[in-house]
Amino acid sequence: MKAPTVAAPDKLGIKRALLSVSDKSGLVDLGQALASWGVELISTGGTAKTLRDAGLTVKDVSDITGFPEMMDGRVKTLHPMVHGGLLSVRDDPEHARAMAEHGIGAIDLVVVNLYPFAQTVAKGAGRDEIIENIDIGGPSMVRSSAKNHAYVAIVTDPADYAQIIASGGTTTLEIRKRLAAKAFAATAAYDAMIASWFAFSDQGETFPEIQSVPIRRAEGLRYGENPHQQAALYVPIGPGGRGIAQATQVQGKELSYNNYNDADAALELVSEFRDGPPTVVIVKHANPCGVATANTLIEAYEAALACDSVSAFGGIIAVNRPLDGKTAEAISGIFTEVVAAPDADDDARAVFAKKKNLRLLLTGELPDPARAGIAMKTIAGGVLLQTRDNGRISETDLRVVTKREPTRQELKDCLFAWTVAKHVKSNAIVYARDGSTTGIGAGQMNRLESARIAAWKAEDAAEKAGWAQPRTIGSAVASDAFFPFADGLLAAARAGATAVIQPGGSIRDNEVIAAADEAGLAMVFTGMRHFRH
Repeated sequence: MKAPTVAAPDKLGIKRALLSVSDKSGLVDLGQALASWGVELISTGGTAKTLRDAGLTVKDVSDITGFPEMMDGRVKTLHPMVHGGLLSVRDDPEHARAMAEHGIGAIDLVVVNLYPFAQTVAKGAGRDEIIENIDIGGPSMVRSSAKNHAYVAIVTDPADYAQIIASGGTTTLEIRKRLAAKAFAATAAYDAMIASWFAFSDQGETFPEIQSVPIRRAEGLRYGENPHQQAALYVPIGPGGRGIAQATQVQGKELSYNNYNDADAALELVSEFRDGPPTVVIVKHANPCGVATANTLIEAYEAALACDSVSAFGGIIAVNRPLDGKTAEAISGIFTEVVAAPDADDDARAVFAKKKNLRLLLTGELPDPARAGIAMKTIAGGVLLQTRDNGRISETDLRVVTKREPTRQELKDCLFAWTVAKHVKSNAIVYARDGSTTGIGAGQMNRLESARIAAWKAEDAAEKAGWAQPRTIGSAVASDAFFPFADGLLAAARAGATAVIQPGGSIRDNEVIAAADEAGLAMVFTGMRHFRH
C-alpha cells in the first residue's frame, strides 16, 4: 500500500463525532459539550437513546449507512460509509475523490468502549452469552480511527472525556497520537482477554501456543530494585484474585519495587495460615526471617521476632488477623517498612499514624493459597511460565521412614516448618518448635550450609535473648528438597533437632535414613518438593 504524501495537520476541529459505548458514564456531559460546538452526533442503540434522553439531537448509524442494524446487533457499523469516514486521508486527492463520489462524510472524533467481555465472564455467564459479548464492530472502529490518528481522535476511556471537553472542539496531533496509542493497547488487551478465555476456560489449555497476558499499569514506581532501574506496577485486566497489588494503602510513603516484592512474599506465606490461629510473618529481602502462630497476634509477633530480631529491622510484616493496638505498639518498637493485614482497628491505626513513613496495607480477605495460576519469569530472550506452587500436604500424606515415629508435637512442628520452607529461597532449611520458627537458612548453594546458617542464627538469637540454649533444641527441621547426603541432616541433629521432614527421592535415601536412625531422629517423607528460586 502506498503511504500518504501529505503531512498530518497539528490542529483539527471536530465537526462530526461517532459515539458507541457500553459504559455510559460521562457520556451525557461529553455529548452536551460536543453539541454546544455544533458537532454532528452519530450513534448506535443504547448510546443514541441515552443522548436523546438528555435532549440531544442524534443521527442513527443506520441513517448514514442506509442499512438497519441487523442480526441482533452483530452488524451495524461494519460499512464503508463508516470506515471510509474514519480511514480517509483528508488531504489526499484520490481519497477526497472517493469520498465525494460515494457520499462519504469524514468523522473527526470516535468515542467507543467495548462490550463488557471481562465482566460477563466474571459474573459466571454461560458460553453463549460470553460469545455474544465479544465485540467486533467496536474494535474495528477503534483500529480504523487509531490508524488514521492524523485526522481522527479516538477515545476509548471515559477518563479521557475531560480532555476532549477541555479542548474546546479542537484536537492537536499530540493528543491524537496519545489517544491512538491508548486505543491500540485497549484492543490488544481486549483480544488478549478473549484469547485467554478461549485457551484456559473454554479449551482447558494451560500453556497455549501463543500466550496473551492482558495487564495495565496501576502506578509508576520511584525506581526498581536499584535506583538506576526503572519500574512500574501492573495489574491484570479483567477477572482476577486479590493480592498485595490490590491492597489499600492507609498511610506511609509510596511503595517501592522492593516493598511490593517483599510484601507479596509475606502475604503469600501468611495466607497459608489464613484459616489457622493468629499468625505473624516477618520478611526481609523476600525471605521469611521469623514466622509464628499463637493464641494472640501479640504473642505470635513476639515469637516471630525472637527468631531473628536483627534481620527483622527494616523488614515487612504480614498478619492473618485484623491488627489490634497492642500488636501495633509492639511492631512500632523497631523500624518496619510495611505492615500488611486484612484490617486494623482504630487503636492500631492511631499507633501507626505516629509512624508517618510506615506503610500500612489493608488487604481484606487473604488470597487462597490453593488457588490456580501461572507464574512468569523473564530470561534472556524468552519467558518461563509455570503453574504456581499451590501444592499442600496434610498429615495423611506423610510417610514415616525411620524406626522412631514422630510424637504429636513433632508432627505439628514438622508440618509448620514445611509450610514455611515452601516460601524460603532454595536451598531452604527451617527449624521450628511449638508453632514458631527457631532458625531459617535460605538461598545457599548447598543444603549443609543452609542447615549450619539456620543453626547459627538460632544460637545468636538465644545469646541476644539470654536463653540458656538455642530453641533448635527439640525442634523439627524441614528441608525443601531431599538431603543428597547425610551431612545436612546430621548438622540439624547437632543443632538439636529431633524430627525431620523432607521430600525424599535421593539415590542416597537409605544412607540418610540410616543416619537418622543412628541419631535417634524421627523422619517423614512428603513426596513433594518446594524449590523456590
